[in-house]
Amino acid sequence: MTASDRGIDRAGVVAVIGTGTMGQGIAQVALAAGHPVRLYDAAPGRASQAADAIAARLGRLVAKERLTAADRDAALGRLAPVADLADLAEAELVVEAILEELGAKQQLFTALESVVSDGCLLATNTSSLSVTAVAGVLRRPGRLVGLHFFNPAPLMPLVEVVRGAATDAAAADRAHATVAAWGKTPVRCADTPGFIVNRIARPFYAEAFRAYEERAAGPATLDAVLRESGGFRMGPFELTDLIGQDVNEAVTRSVWEALFHDPKFTPSLAQRQLVAAGRLGRKTGHGWFDHSEGAGRPAPHTAEPCEPPAKVALHGDLGPAQGLVGLIEEAGIPVTREPVGGHLALPDGTRLSLTDGTTATDDPFAATVRFDLALDYRTAARVALAPSPAATEESLRSAIGLFQALGKAVSVVQDVPGMVVARTVAMLVDFAEDAVARGVASPEDVDMAMVTGVNYPRGPLAWGRALGARWVRDTLRNLHQACPTGRYAPSQALIRRAAADERLL
Repeated sequence: MTASDRGIDRAGVVAVIGTGTMGQGIAQVALAAGHPVRLYDAAPGRASQAADAIAARLGRLVAKERLTAADRDAALGRLAPVADLADLAEAELVVEAILEELGAKQQLFTALESVVSDGCLLATNTSSLSVTAVAGVLRRPGRLVGLHFFNPAPLMPLVEVVRGAATDAAAADRAHATVAAWGKTPVRCADTPGFIVNRIARPFYAEAFRAYEERAAGPATLDAVLRESGGFRMGPFELTDLIGQDVNEAVTRSVWEALFHDPKFTPSLAQRQLVAAGRLGRKTGHGWFDHSEGAGRPAPHTAEPCEPPAKVALHGDLGPAQGLVGLIEEAGIPVTREPVGGHLALPDGTRLSLTDGTTATDDPFAATVRFDLALDYRTAARVALAPSPAATEESLRSAIGLFQALGKAVSVVQDVPGMVVARTVAMLVDFAEDAVARGVASPEDVDMAMVTGVNYPRGPLAWGRALGARWVRDTLRNLHQACPTGRYAPSQALIRRAAADERLL
């Protein structure tokens, strides 16, 4: 077994530079793995304060019986704040977690090269800067990697191991093995804007914000639909209020600028206005929602109880929504079957169909009510509906009643292309396919990163397989026709995937 296969020896010193929340978290992870840890910060006294904060957190773990007092004392015995970079000479790994400023990081690593041994592995925790650029000024750039931890580092399992253009394969392997030995879930990725998670996750925020700008629904309703129908743990409005609107918007803008203003990554004007207004989320008391003391959270729009139809007719099949048919029959509503089409018909002839990137208004055949995609229609607690202008109030109430009979809350939203969940998921799948095709990461690491890093209910590539690449491609093509800016144009990788699936039929 080579040194790169083993990672940093448990007795090897790990140095952490930068003692903010992330630096403290990384130090705690290294301590828990059994390493001696050195803390350094350029601000006098900050390293000692950080050591005290880590000791307090370990003490709380002891109080909660998640750590023994003996293990806490042993960890604290291995922790030492230092006042000078020269005190890091024995380090086998140095992890930098200072401010996101390229010049500052380059200056730090340049100084470190004259302190640490030639065998010392150097790592930056940057989330938005190029690892290649950070290493570009170094005498030996091959030993610098990106180790992008997620906050809070002691709890979040994912670490993106980023290989810059000059990073040696052995250094990346050693970093990967070290992170795995620490009990984390490492994924390998190339040095591209946003790495894996911050690149592929952009549509989760951007499509909801765009739907809000199109007045499809309010933030509370859009969040509820993505949670209760899409299966996401949090909606994008509540999540960005938690993260901080300034932080989330800065990541979006950074990726967009690094990709030369690619329209697929265009930031949200509505979010930019929030930031300009100082409404940054929970930390300022107001973001998309009011977080001041005593403020209530707006409730999502939920339709009042309606009568279900006496029967429905199934024309053809519903594609990714075919599971609804069995649920309707289980609810005691008779279903007749016709061979051609891809929709349900209510008794008055109104068509009820899964959104496909077009609007209900676009349907040339009849009054139509579109319904949104769900992760699993059986377990979904909510479904969104969008009626065309030709659909009568009575028809809409019948459609609402149908889904209520299946045990679903119903949110009626404006008739916008792709609705909410479908356009979001289609874009996530496309971004993931494109990232793999461009060599950002392997398919396995892409799905692992999105599930463990941002708690998606399913990896986007697995989701794409479940939906079918043709359905995703066609949905995006319809969205692109409705909004021909390039934002929704399916990637060549997705087009190839769909063509391959068609050849198998």
